[in-house]
Amino acid sequence: MLSRGLLCLGSAAVASGKIYFSESFGDGWENRWTTSKWKDSEGTAGKWVSTAGKWFSDEAEDKGIQTGEDSKFFGISAAFDSFSNEGKELIVQYQAKYEKDVECGGGYMKLGPKMDDATTFGDPTAYNIMFGPDKCGYTKRTHLIFNYKGKNVLKKSDLSYKQEGEGTSHLYRLVVKPDNTVRVEIDEEKIYEGSLKDDWELLKPKEISDPDDKKPSDWVDDSMMDDPEDKKPDDWVEEKRMVDAEAKKPDDWDDEEDGEWEAPMKDNPAYKGEWHVKRISNPAYKGFWEAKKIANPEYEDDDALYKYEDFGFIGFDLWQVKGGTIFDNIIITDDKSEADAFAKKWKALSEVEKAKKKEEDDAKKAEEKKDDDKEDDDDDDDEEDKTESEEM
Repeated sequence: MLSRGLLCLGSAAVASGKIYFSESFGDGWENRWTTSKWKDSEGTAGKWVSTAGKWFSDEAEDKGIQTGEDSKFFGISAAFDSFSNEGKELIVQYQAKYEKDVECGGGYMKLGPKMDDATTFGDPTAYNIMFGPDKCGYTKRTHLIFNYKGKNVLKKSDLSYKQEGEGTSHLYRLVVKPDNTVRVEIDEEKIYEGSLKDDWELLKPKEISDPDDKKPSDWVDDSMMDDPEDKKPDDWVEEKRMVDAEAKKPDDWDDEEDGEWEAPMKDNPAYKGEWHVKRISNPAYKGFWEAKKIANPEYEDDDALYKYEDFGFIGFDLWQVKGGTIFDNIIITDDKSEADAFAKKWKALSEVEKAKKKEEDDAKKAEEKKDDDKEDDDDDDDEEDKTESEEM
């Protein structure tokens, strides 16, 4: 694996872009990353381990860091020289592999300004961007949160969740552009491309309802009304049950012992149900009333929504019911070709993982079929024994 320094040095010779950070978790990765102590006092801090997982092409080359325990908080971060993405694309990319179903938990990364003390990294830590998969039960999505003026803002609609298929790696890429647009790719497939202004409520609305506009007292917002000319027919029967007029008091009925005899009830054959007045369109209906819109005095446009003055750390701050998630091949750059080079690592590994997963699945199916065939043979033997016993 190449170190971050070697990657940066090599990129300078072949590309005009810049790598701000890269990590493939080779030798010495522990010196480049700081484990959070945020949850140590509660005893809920999980351990990070270095592993390539169950399926790999080259065990040393494919090692990443893994959440090594269940039902724990996991926090780890790495610092780099501060930079601003002003006037250029920001590309963030990383791999995530779930060795088992997380059940409830995240696999997202956080990117933020320089921290004073990385050992305190955790949920309260301010960040600029949060990006990656998140799941709890049937709620699944790919998070993409931007911090704007101190507020973390979620996307108006969720991004698709693609972290399915236990044991195989998925590649996450986020591109933030100077024209205030965003692109998200998972496994080299575009799942979203759109506008920060349109798809996140980062800015105040341009217009608001006029607080001084009141609904007129004679405004009619009921579209339907009772027909004033509709009358219940005189012969309409609403009594569902009636006294059985043909019933006779039994000859052996004793009023003193049995009480006063009352004829039983029966269904009323003339019953027509509950009567309702017919509904007609209301001629006075004016439609749904809403206050008129006026310019929002608090609205301020911002053509630099994409821009952050300081990026200085990347980290994983997670809670997971089931651990076993492996992160690897992280890169932060302004050059697509550099991110593409890292994507090739994922592509090669992904092909191996899929092939090995198929081998395992095929072997499992064959074993299940073998067990089913054995059960069928046992059932046939039992039937033959039963037949022979009956003939004797």
